[in-house]
Amino acid sequence: MLPLGEWFTRRWPWLRLAPLMAGLLPPASGAIRTDSAPDTVLFQFSGAAGDDTWGAVNDDVMGGVSRGGSKIIDGVLHFRGILSLENNGGFSSVRSFGPARDLGPATAIVLRVRGDGRTYRLQLATDASFRGARISYQAPFATQRGEWLEVAVPLDSLEPRFRGQRLRGPPLDRARIREFGLSLSDGTPGPFALEVDWIRSR
Repeated sequence: MLPLGEWFTRRWPWLRLAPLMAGLLPPASGAIRTDSAPDTVLFQFSGAAGDDTWGAVNDDVMGGVSRGGSKIIDGVLHFRGILSLENNGGFSSVRSFGPARDLGPATAIVLRVRGDGRTYRLQLATDASFRGARISYQAPFATQRGEWLEVAVPLDSLEPRFRGQRLRGPPLDRARIREFGLSLSDGTPGPFALEVDWIRSR
């Protein structure tokens, strides 16, 4: 029988790919995509060429050994991997790198997800930075094993964080959202799996 880690990487080979550090991402375009109307679909994961690209950022950027990545299968984003606490690690994430979005009037982000019972995090980023890297605005959402759920994350619940540490500010600029992301950092090592049908504003 193959070791669990090797089984994951053979079945999902993209988990081997080393991610780019958030602070080393290519400069974002100055264009702003207007998505500010309520009940706007932000991501529907059709797999079409025009879809936003999602890439992995795991704790190996800081010496950890967690593995994770995403793939679109039949219109669903699959975020899967193996979380490890070795080498002071313990997080895995996937992030979109599309044009900036204006979510000014929105009050929440709603996701239709099917998880494994673990608590994941929604994370957004703007141009705001701390020590040369983007600040991540985060809030948790719970899942139920094997059950499709619609979870709503209020935008005012997102906290500015840098490398897991909470910051005092700046506040989230909803009109210039440069990055969407999903992450896991619940302190429990082992395999994880989250499916996302769509993401929309409300």
